[in-house]
Amino acid sequence: MPKMKTKASAKKRFKVTATGRVVAMQAGKRHGMIKRSNKFIRNARGTTILSAPDEKIVKTYMPYDR
Repeated sequence: MPKMKTKASAKKRFKVTATGRVVAMQAGKRHGMIKRSNKFIRNARGTTILSAPDEKIVKTYMPYDR
């Protein structure tokens, strides 16, 4: 059986923590910051841990990052 391929797009966007959770950058910060509130911008700093259903999808894209 040949090796499964990792999705290159997922490899660039997500990291798996030691406990198996998936970490991703916060969404909604690419452009249009003028219309966002300061509170939104402040709370969307750094990274976030994905929800369980989203995590399940991402893990199928990265078969060896478990």
